[in-house]
Amino acid sequence: MRRHKIDIRSTLPFIGRKLDIALLRRCIRTALHTEGVDKPCEISVLITDDVGIRALNRDYRNMDAPTDVLSFPMQALTPGEFSPDLSEVNPETGRLPLGDIVLSAERVAVQAEEYGQSADREMAYLAVHSVLHLLGYDHLDEGEEKLRMRMREEAVLQTLGLAE
Repeated sequence: MRRHKIDIRSTLPFIGRKLDIALLRRCIRTALHTEGVDKPCEISVLITDDVGIRALNRDYRNMDAPTDVLSFPMQALTPGEFSPDLSEVNPETGRLPLGDIVLSAERVAVQAEEYGQSADREMAYLAVHSVLHLLGYDHLDEGEEKLRMRMREEAVLQTLGLAE
């Protein structure tokens, strides 16, 4: 079976010194595995700063403020049920495009300090959170949807040895 392809790019110089890119890939792969994603997938990740993510947040969500992470799903999936439309598989790669993740390295640093944890742990949480969005999870309400997503996040982070 072909492996998942995780394309990570950055608008920032020397980002590898601040964030553990290998950990980022491991978090994404673990989230996919934990959620039962049994088809090879493609995910693109962009690491940027607050200015970059603010522009995307404004353009795509009409929110003129920086945020920590944005998710742009390419599939309409049901949370907890990985049953994609296989006609969407890229015939050249054999992989299903799941979507794009945009992560603000600045927000990672600020929030890590706020929450009293390492930047790697904060990045891991945001990566898992974003992958779950690509897989159909959401937290628009403060009820069952949010609780279900939080439980899945913790399950993945526990598998990674990063649970709180």
